[in-house]
Amino acid sequence: MGQKANPIGNRIGIIRGWDSNWYADKKNYASRLIEDHKIRTYLNARINKGGISKIVIERTLGKLIITIHTSKPGIIIGKGGGEVDRIKEELKKLTGKEDVQINILEIRRPELDAMIVGETIARQIENRINFKRATKMAIASSLRMGAEGIKVKLSGRLGGAEIARSEEFKQGRIPLHTFRMDIDYANVFAQTVYGKIGIKVWICKGEVLAKRDLNPNMIAGGKKEGAGDRRDRRDHRRGDRRGGGRRN
Repeated sequence: MGQKANPIGNRIGIIRGWDSNWYADKKNYASRLIEDHKIRTYLNARINKGGISKIVIERTLGKLIITIHTSKPGIIIGKGGGEVDRIKEELKKLTGKEDVQINILEIRRPELDAMIVGETIARQIENRINFKRATKMAIASSLRMGAEGIKVKLSGRLGGAEIARSEEFKQGRIPLHTFRMDIDYANVFAQTVYGKIGIKVWICKGEVLAKRDLNPNMIAGGKKEGAGDRRDRRDHRRGDRRGGGRRN
Protein backbone atom coordinates (compact mmCIF):
# COMPACT_ATOMS: atom_id res chain seq x y z
CA MET A 1 0.00 0.00 0.00
CA GLY A 2 2.74 2.47 -0.94
CA GLN A 3 0.44 4.72 -3.00
CA LYS A 4 -0.50 8.12 -1.63
CA ALA A 5 -4.17 9.09 -1.83
CA ASN A 6 -5.24 12.66 -2.56
CA PRO A 7 -6.40 14.15 0.79
CA ILE A 8 -9.35 15.91 -0.88
CA GLY A 9 -10.53 12.84 -2.82
CA ASN A 10 -10.18 10.76 0.36
CA ARG A 11 -12.62 13.03 2.24
CA ILE A 12 -15.27 13.45 -0.48
CA GLY A 13 -18.64 12.36 0.85
CA ILE A 14 -17.39 12.49 4.46
CA ILE A 15 -16.53 16.13 5.21
CA ARG A 16 -16.09 17.54 1.68
CA GLY A 17 -18.47 17.94 -1.23
CA TRP A 18 -18.03 17.62 -4.99
CA ASP A 19 -16.80 20.59 -7.03
CA SER A 20 -19.07 19.52 -9.92
CA ASN A 21 -22.71 19.15 -8.84
CA TRP A 22 -24.80 17.62 -11.63
CA TYR A 23 -26.24 14.35 -12.86
CA ALA A 24 -25.98 12.95 -16.39
CA ASP A 25 -26.83 9.68 -18.09
CA LYS A 26 -24.20 7.53 -19.86
CA LYS A 27 -24.74 9.30 -23.17
CA ASN A 28 -24.00 12.85 -21.90
CA TYR A 29 -21.62 12.16 -19.01
CA ALA A 30 -18.32 12.30 -20.95
CA SER A 31 -19.19 15.49 -22.86
CA ARG A 32 -20.20 17.32 -19.65
CA LEU A 33 -17.03 16.18 -17.90
CA ILE A 34 -14.91 17.53 -20.77
CA GLU A 35 -16.91 20.77 -20.72
CA ASP A 36 -16.21 21.18 -16.97
CA HIS A 37 -12.48 20.73 -17.63
CA LYS A 38 -12.59 23.33 -20.44
CA ILE A 39 -14.40 25.85 -18.21
CA ARG A 40 -11.88 25.46 -15.37
CA THR A 41 -8.87 25.63 -17.71
CA TYR A 42 -10.25 28.73 -19.43
CA LEU A 43 -11.11 30.59 -16.20
CA ASN A 44 -7.72 29.83 -14.60
CA ALA A 45 -5.95 31.14 -17.72
CA ARG A 46 -8.31 34.13 -18.16
CA ILE A 47 -8.12 35.27 -14.52
CA ASN A 48 -4.44 34.53 -14.01
CA LYS A 49 -3.91 36.85 -11.02
CA GLY A 50 -7.39 36.63 -9.52
CA GLY A 51 -6.43 34.44 -6.55
CA ILE A 52 -8.75 31.59 -7.59
CA SER A 53 -8.99 28.75 -5.08
CA LYS A 54 -11.58 26.55 -6.79
CA ILE A 55 -14.40 26.67 -9.33
CA VAL A 56 -17.70 24.93 -8.47
CA ILE A 57 -19.92 24.00 -11.43
CA GLU A 58 -23.63 23.21 -11.02
CA ARG A 59 -26.12 22.31 -13.73
CA THR A 60 -29.90 22.48 -13.58
CA LEU A 61 -32.40 22.24 -16.44
CA GLY A 62 -30.69 24.21 -19.22
CA LYS A 63 -28.85 26.40 -16.71
CA LEU A 64 -25.14 26.53 -15.90
CA ILE A 65 -24.13 28.01 -12.52
CA ILE A 66 -20.42 28.68 -11.99
CA THR A 67 -19.21 29.74 -8.54
CA ILE A 68 -15.68 31.15 -8.34
CA HIS A 69 -14.00 31.03 -4.91
CA THR A 70 -11.41 33.80 -4.87
CA SER A 71 -9.38 35.94 -2.50
CA LYS A 72 -9.52 38.95 -4.90
CA PRO A 73 -13.16 39.38 -6.00
CA GLY A 74 -12.54 42.96 -7.17
CA ILE A 75 -10.25 41.78 -10.00
CA ILE A 76 -12.87 39.34 -11.32
CA ILE A 77 -15.85 41.71 -10.96
CA GLY A 78 -14.04 44.66 -12.55
CA LYS A 79 -15.18 48.27 -12.69
CA GLY A 80 -18.97 48.39 -12.40
CA GLY A 81 -19.17 44.62 -12.97
CA GLY A 82 -17.96 44.96 -16.56
CA GLU A 83 -15.29 42.26 -16.34
CA VAL A 84 -17.63 39.57 -15.00
CA ASP A 85 -20.12 40.35 -17.79
CA ARG A 86 -17.38 39.85 -20.38
CA ILE A 87 -16.40 36.53 -18.80
CA LYS A 88 -20.07 35.46 -18.87
CA GLU A 89 -20.37 36.21 -22.60
CA GLU A 90 -17.13 34.31 -23.33
CA LEU A 91 -18.40 31.30 -21.35
CA LYS A 92 -21.66 31.34 -23.32
CA LYS A 93 -19.62 31.02 -26.54
CA LEU A 94 -17.41 28.30 -25.02
CA THR A 95 -20.27 26.13 -23.74
CA GLY A 96 -22.94 27.02 -26.30
CA LYS A 97 -25.46 27.67 -23.50
CA GLU A 98 -27.60 30.81 -23.27
CA ASP A 99 -28.28 30.72 -19.51
CA VAL A 100 -24.92 31.06 -17.71
CA GLN A 101 -24.78 32.45 -14.17
CA ILE A 102 -21.54 33.44 -12.41
CA ASN A 103 -21.34 33.75 -8.64
CA ILE A 104 -18.25 35.04 -6.84
CA LEU A 105 -17.47 34.00 -3.26
CA GLU A 106 -14.75 35.80 -1.35
CA ILE A 107 -12.26 33.77 0.69
CA ARG A 108 -11.88 35.75 3.90
CA ARG A 109 -8.66 34.08 5.02
CA PRO A 110 -6.50 33.13 2.00
CA GLU A 111 -3.68 32.03 4.35
CA LEU A 112 -5.77 28.93 5.16
CA ASP A 113 -6.38 27.97 1.52
CA ALA A 114 -3.83 25.49 0.13
CA MET A 115 -4.24 26.56 -3.50
CA ILE A 116 -3.70 30.26 -2.76
CA VAL A 117 -0.74 29.52 -0.44
CA GLY A 118 0.83 27.33 -3.17
CA GLU A 119 0.27 29.99 -5.85
CA THR A 120 1.83 32.66 -3.58
CA ILE A 121 4.97 30.54 -3.08
CA ALA A 122 5.12 29.77 -6.83
CA ARG A 123 4.90 33.45 -7.84
CA GLN A 124 7.64 34.38 -5.35
CA ILE A 125 9.93 31.64 -6.68
CA GLU A 126 9.29 32.88 -10.24
CA ASN A 127 10.31 36.38 -9.07
CA ARG A 128 13.67 34.92 -7.92
CA ILE A 129 12.93 35.06 -4.18
CA ASN A 130 14.74 32.30 -2.25
CA PHE A 131 12.45 29.26 -2.00
CA LYS A 132 13.23 28.67 1.70
CA ARG A 133 12.34 32.24 2.61
CA ALA A 134 9.11 32.17 0.57
CA THR A 135 8.03 28.85 2.10
CA LYS A 136 8.81 29.81 5.71
CA MET A 137 6.92 33.10 5.34
CA ALA A 138 3.86 31.22 3.98
CA ILE A 139 4.01 28.67 6.84
CA ALA A 140 4.29 31.41 9.47
CA SER A 141 1.30 33.37 8.09
CA SER A 142 -0.88 30.21 7.92
CA LEU A 143 -0.10 29.23 11.52
CA ARG A 144 -0.72 32.82 12.62
CA MET A 145 -4.20 32.68 11.08
CA GLY A 146 -5.11 29.56 13.06
CA ALA A 147 -4.00 26.52 11.04
CA GLU A 148 -3.27 23.47 13.22
CA GLY A 149 -0.53 22.29 10.88
CA ILE A 150 1.01 22.90 7.45
CA LYS A 151 3.35 20.92 5.22
CA VAL A 152 4.99 22.20 2.01
CA LYS A 153 7.02 20.00 -0.34
CA LEU A 154 9.06 21.47 -3.20
CA SER A 155 10.63 19.39 -6.00
CA GLY A 156 12.87 20.35 -8.90
CA ARG A 157 16.07 22.31 -9.52
CA LEU A 158 15.76 24.29 -6.29
CA GLY A 159 17.90 27.42 -6.26
CA GLY A 160 19.10 26.64 -9.80
CA ALA A 161 20.99 23.50 -8.68
CA GLU A 162 22.31 21.10 -11.34
CA ILE A 163 20.57 18.08 -9.84
CA ALA A 164 16.84 18.12 -9.01
CA ARG A 165 15.88 17.30 -5.43
CA SER A 166 12.96 17.51 -3.00
CA GLU A 167 12.72 19.54 0.20
CA GLU A 168 9.95 19.38 2.77
CA PHE A 169 8.94 21.96 5.38
CA LYS A 170 6.49 21.03 8.11
CA GLN A 171 5.04 22.63 11.24
CA GLY A 172 2.18 21.49 13.46
CA ARG A 173 0.14 18.35 12.90
CA ILE A 174 -1.27 16.94 9.64
CA PRO A 175 -2.96 13.56 10.36
CA LEU A 176 -3.75 12.41 6.80
CA HIS A 177 -5.34 9.12 7.95
CA THR A 178 -8.00 10.84 10.09
CA PHE A 179 -10.89 11.46 7.69
CA ARG A 180 -12.71 13.91 9.97
CA MET A 181 -9.61 16.18 9.93
CA ASP A 182 -10.25 19.07 7.54
CA ILE A 183 -7.11 18.96 5.38
CA ASP A 184 -6.84 21.20 2.34
CA TYR A 185 -4.42 20.11 -0.41
CA ALA A 186 -3.08 21.73 -3.57
CA ASN A 187 -0.48 20.90 -6.20
CA VAL A 188 0.91 23.82 -8.24
CA PHE A 189 4.13 24.58 -10.10
CA ALA A 190 6.47 27.50 -10.64
CA GLN A 191 7.93 28.01 -14.13
CA THR A 192 11.53 29.22 -13.66
CA VAL A 193 14.41 29.69 -16.11
CA TYR A 194 15.86 26.40 -14.77
CA GLY A 195 12.64 24.46 -15.37
CA LYS A 196 9.47 23.65 -13.44
CA ILE A 197 9.42 23.45 -9.65
CA GLY A 198 6.53 21.45 -8.20
CA ILE A 199 4.90 22.69 -4.99
CA LYS A 200 2.57 20.59 -2.84
CA VAL A 201 0.75 22.14 0.13
CA TRP A 202 -1.19 20.44 2.93
CA ILE A 203 -3.03 22.62 5.49
CA CYS A 204 -4.82 21.13 8.51
CA LYS A 205 -7.69 23.35 9.69
CA GLY A 206 -8.85 21.19 12.60
CA GLU A 207 -11.31 18.42 13.33
CA VAL A 208 -14.89 18.33 12.03
CA LEU A 209 -16.95 16.73 14.78
CA ALA A 210 -20.47 17.83 13.79
CA LYS A 211 -22.37 16.84 10.64
CA ARG A 212 -21.40 19.10 7.77
CA ASP A 213 -23.30 20.28 4.71
CA LEU A 214 -21.34 18.83 1.77
CA ASN A 215 -22.23 21.69 -0.58
CA PRO A 216 -18.80 23.33 -1.24
CA ASN A 217 -20.42 26.76 -1.59
CA MET A 218 -21.99 26.47 1.87
CA ILE A 219 -18.66 25.46 3.41
CA ALA A 220 -16.91 28.56 2.04
CA GLY A 221 -19.05 30.97 4.01
CA GLY A 222 -19.91 28.67 6.91
CA LYS A 223 -18.71 28.56 10.48
CA LYS A 224 -16.03 25.96 9.89
CA GLU A 225 -13.20 28.52 9.70
CA GLY A 226 -14.32 30.35 12.86
CA ALA A 227 -11.64 30.59 15.53
CA GLY A 228 -14.34 30.26 18.21
CA ASP A 229 -15.22 26.73 17.05
CA ARG A 230 -11.59 25.64 17.29
CA ARG A 231 -11.24 27.16 20.78
CA ASP A 232 -14.36 25.28 21.95
CA ARG A 233 -12.96 22.00 20.62
CA ARG A 234 -9.57 22.64 22.28
CA ASP A 235 -11.26 23.35 25.64
CA HIS A 236 -13.35 20.20 25.23
CA ARG A 237 -10.23 18.06 24.60
CA ARG A 238 -8.44 19.64 27.59
CA GLY A 239 -11.44 18.81 29.80
CA ASP A 240 -11.36 15.19 28.60
CA ARG A 241 -7.64 14.90 29.44
CA ARG A 242 -8.21 16.19 32.96
CA GLY A 243 -10.79 13.44 33.45
CA GLY A 244 -13.80 15.72 33.66
CA GLY A 245 -16.20 17.38 31.29
CA ARG A 246 -16.01 20.97 30.05
CA ARG A 247 -16.03 23.60 32.72
CA ASN A 248 -18.42 26.54 32.47
